Amino acid sequence: MNADAGNRMRWDERRPGAYEVWFLTWNHAASGDGFWLRYTLEAPTAGHGEPYAALWFARFARDEHRTGPTFAIHRRFPIAALRHTGAPFALDLAGRVLGSSHARGDLAGAGHDVRWDLRWPAGAAPGRLLPDVMYLRGGLGETTVLSPTVRAALTGELLVDGVRYELSGEPVAQTHLWGGKHAHQWAWARCLAFAEVDDAAFEVLSPRLRRRGVVLPTLTVATLRLGDELLAFNQFRHAALARARWDTGRYQFSLVNAHARLDGELSARLGDFVLAPYEDPDGEPSWCANTEIGSATLRLRRRRGLGWGPVQELTADGTAHFELADRRRDPAITTPHQEVP
Repeated sequence: MNADAGNRMRWDERRPGAYEVWFLTWNHAASGDGFWLRYTLEAPTAGHGEPYAALWFARFARDEHRTGPTFAIHRRFPIAALRHTGAPFALDLAGRVLGSSHARGDLAGAGHDVRWDLRWPAGAAPGRLLPDVMYLRGGLGETTVLSPTVRAALTGELLVDGVRYELSGEPVAQTHLWGGKHAHQWAWARCLAFAEVDDAAFEVLSPRLRRRGVVLPTLTVATLRLGDELLAFNQFRHAALARARWDTGRYQFSLVNAHARLDGELSARLGDFVLAPYEDPDGEPSWCANTEIGSATLRLRRRRGLGWGPVQELTADGTAHFELADRRRDPAITTPHQEVP
């Protein structure tokens, strides 16, 4: 499967009760600012409205005195404004284009004006974060997630409220997810820029599902790529031994496989989050607190005989991307992801 196949739209343009998302996250090296660009579609169940598409953008400021404050805006479009092709993959949302190796568009409102022209090499093989069995028959879970491009060099430019960002090889990842309902709660993180290594890509996900009114135990999966080496903690046998916990502004986890143990923590200042309002196709809301300028510490130990070898520490200051989501709004996160006309 190449990036175009990984990005192919899964919604059949008729079926209600579906949502689909394509998104990019990256940091600008010179300023330290982080960015989140997101294309979505939603096909509500009967009685919850008509299908629509949306475009989301957020800028996370490391130093608002240099480039302006953290802000986030999104806009809805009628589903007729969304066109797509599969080979090569491309979305065109009223002239705002996303492909497997490029994005070009604009978004304005709430006093902000954003324009982007971005390029990156498409990934050769999508990265799978969930257990292998969950990808059968197009996805067995409520949500299926994969990354058509796990890590690539981003070039191009971005203009945000008059501030120009030139991109010259900063790492970027592009992810595609689809399904019928978000998890009841979840924590997610990604980091592509650690101080100690130049070519790492880390991703972790901890969903909590709800069945018949009961919230099930957390399932945590992760992958860590160090150059050509893949350390996978993403099968059900790994999830049985994994642990995770999170609260406002902090996410901690511990994972183990036959060859390695990985412990980690992410954190960010509350002012570095935006709160995005999500809605399931059945109308149930959830609230996602997201940042692209968090900090991360990973501690990797490899198995040595019956014990563990020395700790390899990976750290990121301001280049960790993570989000914490719940069915209840977190009052501590005060920067809204604001809908604009």
